[in-house]
Amino acid sequence: MTLALLLPVGASMWGLAQPWWEFVLRGLLVYGFLLITLRLTGKRQVGQLAPFDLVLLLVLSNAVQNSMNAGDNSVAAGFILVATLLAVNGFLSWLTWRSKRAENLLEGRPQILVHHGVVDEAMLASERITHHELMAAARQVGVSDLAQVNVAILETNGRINVIPKNGSTP
Repeated sequence: MTLALLLPVGASMWGLAQPWWEFVLRGLLVYGFLLITLRLTGKRQVGQLAPFDLVLLLVLSNAVQNSMNAGDNSVAAGFILVATLLAVNGFLSWLTWRSKRAENLLEGRPQILVHHGVVDEAMLASERITHHELMAAARQVGVSDLAQVNVAILETNGRINVIPKNGSTP
């Protein structure tokens, strides 16, 4: 039995249902939309990945899945989407490496949560960090009281780094 008999009429593994540039444009639009929305959700939601890395993982999996299904999406369309997403991710990675301004815009800035034992409640609220999460980070470095913290910083990757005051280490 030939492969042509197994495929629905008009279906092609390599033939594109839309012009190639539409797949590029769709990939860029979805990537951009996800990057912006994930960036707006804050560092706490992103965790250890930079926002553009997380977007790449989410969109790549969808692009590959769509190219493998028996629907309207062809393998060629999946390849175009994957190439587009890898290119835009590579460009943003290079851009944040080259430009401090782009890095601040795309990845944000580290935020000080505790300074000389004083908790910045407004910063905790704006970053949606609970006291429990802050204390968990403090306990990881052996600090049981936030008064013993010189500085606690929410990094751009979502991790909270705690630096105890001199003489406060266990």
